Amino acid sequence: MAEARDEQGVAKDKPIKQRKNGLYPAVSEELATVMKSGWADTERHGLEPIEQAPYAAARRAALSARFPGERIVVPAGRLRTRSNDTEYPFRAATEYVHLTGDQTQDAVLVLEPLPAGGHQATAYLLPRSDRENGEFWLDGQGELWVGRRNSLAEGEQLLGLACKDVRRAAEELRAATGPVRVVRGLDAGIEAALADKVTAERDAELKSFLSELRLVKDAYEIGELQKACDSTARGFEDVVKVLDRAEATSERWIEGTFFLRARVEGNDIGYGSICAAGPHATTLHWVRNDGPVRSGELLLLDAGVETTSLYTADVTRTLPINGRFSPLQRKIYDAVYDAQQAGIAAVKPGAGYRDFHEAAQQVLAERLVEWGLLEGPVERVLELSLQRRWTLHGTGHMLGLDVHDCAQARTETYVDCTLVPGMVLTVEPGLYFQPDDLTVPAEYRGIGVRIEDDIVVTDSGARNLSDGLPRQADEVEEWMAALRG
Repeated sequence: MAEARDEQGVAKDKPIKQRKNGLYPAVSEELATVMKSGWADTERHGLEPIEQAPYAAARRAALSARFPGERIVVPAGRLRTRSNDTEYPFRAATEYVHLTGDQTQDAVLVLEPLPAGGHQATAYLLPRSDRENGEFWLDGQGELWVGRRNSLAEGEQLLGLACKDVRRAAEELRAATGPVRVVRGLDAGIEAALADKVTAERDAELKSFLSELRLVKDAYEIGELQKACDSTARGFEDVVKVLDRAEATSERWIEGTFFLRARVEGNDIGYGSICAAGPHATTLHWVRNDGPVRSGELLLLDAGVETTSLYTADVTRTLPINGRFSPLQRKIYDAVYDAQQAGIAAVKPGAGYRDFHEAAQQVLAERLVEWGLLEGPVERVLELSLQRRWTLHGTGHMLGLDVHDCAQARTETYVDCTLVPGMVLTVEPGLYFQPDDLTVPAEYRGIGVRIEDDIVVTDSGARNLSDGLPRQADEVEEWMAALRG
């Protein structure tokens, strides 16, 4: 890769050395001259702003109002090395995407305070590759290697805000005066330039506010989450149709099948798919997906499509691999279904965020006592959280650009909050009987069931964004039978 790079790792405006691949000698002057000329002008004009541009502008306005007179710096992040000279696929930082709609690497959003109040927002972006110094074909991130970038003028049209060359960002920020806040952990060069201007406490406050800014979704975000859920439902249908092939191979067939839908209809999967067959369903985050798929056992599939705008679904269904629940499987499944029903019913404006978790746990505790696995009364079980041996996790979380969205929000604004319209959360109770759990009858061991849906709070109650997939046991069996012919 080119050696002439600035402190942000971006090619400088000076001759670049040959990419080191051992196949070609140094670049001759004649070749360098040839490569500079003969290229058509591909600049685009009259571009329409991206769909989220006005929504991003409103979010920036809220950020500006929260921190008057302070400079705010939000990087998109940098490429991360996977091995040697290969990188992981780039995924721009959630905070940056939320405030700009842009997804390009190395970018930085800067809100500069204005003397009269408010802020001037500027997106510092990588411009088009330089054809004069050879960067476009010699550098590993040049356009002939990784594809065309938008020009700064194109970026301004698409994003609806001023755009500058990101290679100037560190220098300009280093010279800036006045209070500054930065989102940390994304761009070492930018953080170094601001090292003497920021404090950990102030930056943590910025991070919390940006999480809280995502607690209530706007119309654009809810539409994207609905798209994600609809694509996810189609991905689950794809999996059901190939369960016979998965039985002949492994959980990886299921993982690959869902991933194809995610890549065709979206950007990616929103998180590592959990394709847990048989006893693997009792491991909450089973992402190895290398186990057998056997008739007569259950498949716990927890997967979500991430849209091209980076909003993700988070849906779980537990399916009988042969299409029919056994009596014990159905008993456990019905308990989880009833718990989820109670949880969803508790999601409504004015309710406490914790209410849906408590409603679901109440049902599960009642069933565990009823089955003789716990000694009642139920109130005692819940007070001591004894049901957690088999329920394990919380019943849900906020959802959006991150699968566990708003994670840096303060307790009082998240888990202790009152639900309001526009909040989107998952409801996902489960029961998990570990294969080596000697406190339950042998027939329970190795059975894990979770049902998860994505719920948006509305003015009058709540709406299930993922209701395109059946949940009730009979409906699941009928749906599977229809898909498998």
